[in-house]
Amino acid sequence: MISVSGDSGVPQQSFQGKIPPLRAPVDELALAEIKGAILAKLRLAIGKDAAMATRHDWYKAAALALRDRIVHRWLTTEKQSYDAGSKRVYYLSLEFLIGRLFTDALNNMGLLPVFDAALGDLGAGLSELRKCEPDAALGNGGLGRLAACFMESMATLAIPATGYGIRYDFGLFRQIIAQGWQQEYPDEWLGFGNPWEFQRPEVVYHVHFGGSVDTSDKERGRATWHPAETVEAVAYDTPIVGWRGQHVNALRLWSAHAPDPLKLDVFNTGDHLGATAEQARAESICKFLYPNDESAAGRELRLRQEYFFVSASLQDLIARHLASDGQLRGLASKAAVQLNDTHPSLAVAELMRILIDLHNIRWDDAWQITTAVLSYTNHTLLPEALETWPVELFERVLPRHLQIIYRINDAHLALADARCPGDVNFRASVSLIDERAGRRVRMGQLAFIGSHRVNGVSAMHSELMKETVFHDLNYLYPGRITNKTNGITFRRWLMLANPKLTDLLREACGDAVLDDPSQLSLAEAYAGDAEFQQRFRAVKHHNKVALARLIGERLGIKVDAGALFDVQIKRIHEYKRQLLNLLETVALYYAIKDEPQREWVSRVKIFGGKAAASYRYAKLIIKLVNDVAAVVNDDPEIAGRLKVIFLPDYNVSLAEVIIPAADLSEQISTAGMEASGTGNMKLALNGALTIGTLDGANIEIRDQVGPENIEIFGMEAMDVVVRRKQGLDAIDVIERSPHLSRAIAAIESGAFSPDDAGRFASVGHALRHLDHYMVSADFDSYYQAQRNIDARWQVVPAWTRASILNVTRMPWFSSDRTIREYAEDIWGVPVKSAAHLFPARQAKG
Repeated sequence: MISVSGDSGVPQQSFQGKIPPLRAPVDELALAEIKGAILAKLRLAIGKDAAMATRHDWYKAAALALRDRIVHRWLTTEKQSYDAGSKRVYYLSLEFLIGRLFTDALNNMGLLPVFDAALGDLGAGLSELRKCEPDAALGNGGLGRLAACFMESMATLAIPATGYGIRYDFGLFRQIIAQGWQQEYPDEWLGFGNPWEFQRPEVVYHVHFGGSVDTSDKERGRATWHPAETVEAVAYDTPIVGWRGQHVNALRLWSAHAPDPLKLDVFNTGDHLGATAEQARAESICKFLYPNDESAAGRELRLRQEYFFVSASLQDLIARHLASDGQLRGLASKAAVQLNDTHPSLAVAELMRILIDLHNIRWDDAWQITTAVLSYTNHTLLPEALETWPVELFERVLPRHLQIIYRINDAHLALADARCPGDVNFRASVSLIDERAGRRVRMGQLAFIGSHRVNGVSAMHSELMKETVFHDLNYLYPGRITNKTNGITFRRWLMLANPKLTDLLREACGDAVLDDPSQLSLAEAYAGDAEFQQRFRAVKHHNKVALARLIGERLGIKVDAGALFDVQIKRIHEYKRQLLNLLETVALYYAIKDEPQREWVSRVKIFGGKAAASYRYAKLIIKLVNDVAAVVNDDPEIAGRLKVIFLPDYNVSLAEVIIPAADLSEQISTAGMEASGTGNMKLALNGALTIGTLDGANIEIRDQVGPENIEIFGMEAMDVVVRRKQGLDAIDVIERSPHLSRAIAAIESGAFSPDDAGRFASVGHALRHLDHYMVSADFDSYYQAQRNIDARWQVVPAWTRASILNVTRMPWFSSDRTIREYAEDIWGVPVKSAAHLFPARQAKG
């Protein structure tokens, strides 16, 4: 990759665009075969004649025809990996935000052109059918989408792997905006069935809760658990296809059922609801992703969910291992388990329980196996996200596991005492039990000491882990923390989401760019070429027209595709600072009204994201965005030069339309609070310039694309720490900033909420006196950075060049690179190079 970032250092070439046509004609025999397969599925699997088939029928028939071709590869690669005795990776995640699988699998199998042609011939266009597939919204945001990217990359790199999670009946809620307010409704993603999954009714494990414990062998640590409740975990498998279909892995999701779904004797007494109470209680585990945990019942359900999927997954992987290896002593040489965030932390105690209680392994040996098998990815420095559970709740739900955690803690605290004799504060800091405000079990601490490696997800985040949340644990276990900066799969986020840009890059770089992202750097030579720039801008404009059309269809708002599309799409949270973006929007609105004769850059401010159902302040921010939009979008004085858009129900499929159309990527979290981010990578890969703080992976993006091709503003992480120590009052800052003062006053006075003038009083109060997230403190720097963006945008060749360089310098952020690092540094799994995986394509390239 060319690393020179200055204008004079980039070798420029003239773009000829003379590569032969990229898409070969569809083979007639293959076309006939696919059409026949789809028609056969329509009749035999769906039970419909072509004349009577609905769009959903055609979609399911095509999906099943594709699935048949995937299954052959899946079974073959599975058998080969077991025959070879390969070490396997097991990825435990409470979230998998996989989105739509149909076109993703078609693309990775190399069957997109032939299915497109076949469906066209059959009168069922692929572009319409793909909309029939609901998003599998089994995640909240970046964490779940990262897991999906990692699963695809593991398959692409031919790493034998299984993802484990929960098959939620309803994914993350469907977001409706009613009168500007977020409302949550069930996301019925399984309403029309799921053609991608295979139910495995023969794969069932018992997961236990409550009851009592008899300690039978104190020396070995063994005990007998007498649970009060048993829930069955039933497996559902979804194939995850690697690039070019050379390897297929499984995503195994668990569904919860009661062993006895109907108490017939109770039913016959007339208590029809009571007869199904046990089934309802069991099924509640997999009903909904992230149930509201404000209530005691909600907290208990969250704990039950986490243990349910961890226990089923560990039982399953051990059964697999024993079937192929016969004994557990060598488990670490055949299995690597990655805990994706703190949600699967119970794996530490559960694996110990299985090894000791069920397989009679001595405590010290079991601990050695457990720590060698497990590794833990931390995704946040927010203390509230490092889960803790009240001891009373934990003891009632998982009594045996609390015993195990106490014994782990005894040995752990003995080590702490040896390292820092007599230091009571150090001992309290590292203990698995927090004694400060009611006794609580610390799950982040448990995952840390039960894993052989603990990684952050960006260079800055990993360093801050050592300095903040895990400072004392890092001292006690030096060298355990490592860094693995996140990545994204280019197959989904470039090739599939942005096919026109992909075709242009193939012309510039050759077909090898599809197999090896590093080949993107070849297009850097054309960054200043007028013809290439014109082609690049045409692609961007095409994508913006598509997004403008979607905005018009969904919201009835007309936006100019020639305007600067300024995008902030992410979970609504105070630290992500949608409020900072909105304050600048209000300030800009008034600036345009003050000087309507000026040549203002036309902007479309696009927001998307969901607020947690119980996060009232985040929901108030969504209302504020929509109230500001209602005023700004209808004000004739600004003549459409500023539009504010909130796109409801943000998901993967919507992101695939927004991201290729974005000109500016808002990555403006409070410095030191965003672990990494992956939206920043997706947007930059598609040619959006980043405006952001030096936070998370923004730092590494700056290092890769060059500081002149990104707009950095605001305080750095240590500045934030210093400012917070000085206090959270921001009156001084606001008084010195006319733009900020005016924006806050307008929001407080009801200028955007004439029906309820005091609606946003709490927002104004927080901005003035409780500026924990440095929204007020960073405002002036951000406002000036946005004016710098205005100036850049008006110099079209320079903006286009920077946009191109953002694309060509992003290869390092491929999830293939991230997974290769996990495999080599943490899992101990061999990985082939791209040239070995795709030799014919590499030779052609």
